[in-house]
Amino acid sequence: MKQSLQGIGASPGIAIARACFLSSERYVPEKRTITDAAREVGRFREAIAVAQGEIEAVRAAAEAKLGAEKAEIFEGHLMILEDPDLVDAIIEKIEGECVSAEFALYEVAQSFIELLQSMEDELLRGRAADIEDVSGRIMSHLRGVPHTDLANLSEECIIIARDLTPSDTAQLNLNVVRGFITEVGSRTSHAAIMARSLEIPAIVGAGASVRAIPERAVVVMDANEGIVIADPAAEVLEQYREKKRTDDLRRSELEKLKNRPTLSKDGKQVELAANIGKLEDIQRAIDNGAEGIGLFRTEFLYMGRSSLPSEEEQFASYKYALEKMNPKPVVIRTLDIGGDKDLPYMELPKETNPFLGQRALRLCLERQDLFRTQLRALLRASRYGNLKIMFPMIAVLEELLEAKRLLDEERRKLLAEGVEVSDTIEVGMMVEIPAAAISADLFAPEVDFFSIGTNDLIQYTMAADRMNETVAYLYQPWHPSLLRLIRLVIQAAAKEGKRVGMCGEMAGDSTAIPLLLGLGLHEFSMSAGSILSSRELIGRLSRAEWSDHANRALGMRSSKEIAQYVETIRNGVTT
Repeated sequence: MKQSLQGIGASPGIAIARACFLSSERYVPEKRTITDAAREVGRFREAIAVAQGEIEAVRAAAEAKLGAEKAEIFEGHLMILEDPDLVDAIIEKIEGECVSAEFALYEVAQSFIELLQSMEDELLRGRAADIEDVSGRIMSHLRGVPHTDLANLSEECIIIARDLTPSDTAQLNLNVVRGFITEVGSRTSHAAIMARSLEIPAIVGAGASVRAIPERAVVVMDANEGIVIADPAAEVLEQYREKKRTDDLRRSELEKLKNRPTLSKDGKQVELAANIGKLEDIQRAIDNGAEGIGLFRTEFLYMGRSSLPSEEEQFASYKYALEKMNPKPVVIRTLDIGGDKDLPYMELPKETNPFLGQRALRLCLERQDLFRTQLRALLRASRYGNLKIMFPMIAVLEELLEAKRLLDEERRKLLAEGVEVSDTIEVGMMVEIPAAAISADLFAPEVDFFSIGTNDLIQYTMAADRMNETVAYLYQPWHPSLLRLIRLVIQAAAKEGKRVGMCGEMAGDSTAIPLLLGLGLHEFSMSAGSILSSRELIGRLSRAEWSDHANRALGMRSSKEIAQYVETIRNGVTT
């Protein structure tokens, strides 16, 4: 059987290996009555204890491999094991209906999963997958069937599955797993994000047709293009082996650009920075030639724990980052919690639409105690490097002015205490709400820089939840409406002599980069693994010529038309 499938390239690269299927069939136990309820409850509690030990081990391994932020999800899995609403309901079913632990677990867990999947709240829908993951682990121990262990695979393979849970992805043995393909998912799914962190090729959303691939068939996956070829003909296989050799050689050639400045073909210099979510990412940024940190997400300091981090804990982390990158700039974003990021120990009120609710700076201005603690830690750390502080999720000027007032207040307090604070700290804001982009001329005099957060700007501009697969077609980074908002921000900043960066996924997109260069973007901040290829691309582009192309693209009618135009120009009409 020879077949070719198309999916979404979630993490770049080319892999060739045999298919290894990860079963997605959920065990459905038959109803079985029992006579010794106490024994069944004991079996259930024992299975929970074993699962708890396994998850703790997975969490530790994930933290070592991926960092604290990515491992935080396993803290949630441990909390599920201790959730009285779930655990007590299962025990009550065993005792009240005299049914087996397997049946009680399945029935109760399934009712929770179906309820959560019906919710509009993306966070709650995501928790359904966590309960399915955890309950499946418990079920495997009740049945005496080993839980799938992707860490102990011994043969080179490409994993094929309906989806990969966080547990699955964190345990991948990278010595033998060459890539993975899933039926479902998007570029923003857990599996996709983890794949990029691991720098392993991944294709998601390939559809149910992947099930037709025979077990152990040779599979070619081109995650650069989202192409899957099963049982390829000899000439096709050799073609992709050569393509992989070329791809690997190109990666080696890109290494030569690591310590070079980022210059366009006509000599215009821009800055390529890295987005990081944990301290461990800093070394990867350095290894990939980052010219700074364009986005340091501070949420990781608050996640995977049971209480808020102290001022001293935060100070130590910020100091480490600044010293490690000094004298290169480090843009540290203040706490951005809410939307799809929750802190259970804060017991934030449940909102109908958390993406439009009290999140990020809105929450910080309401909870000034935690905000002031973070500001003090940042100010204290400022003398150890080139610090830039950035406020997220600003809609109106009053929010920015209040945040700056609190920062200045804490600065004066520290100076009065005899604490040294840098006098060169730049203060900026993220532009991720259309209202802020449209009013950029009002904000520009009050900031030292802008950083455009396209992940949220796109979803708010298009009124499309970026985590919702049914409206994924509206996640269009090259749409004329978005490019026009970006131009407004850059033009407003230019009038005030201010710089504009971008820290969303769009900054590392090869179709968007020429347009952004032409629009006059100063800084591109992206995942570390995209920096060198972006530097090489910019070196082949003339800012002056792409200024004309970008202006022409702004008059086009669709994202597809713009993407085709960019591709045509890059393919040789002119550069």
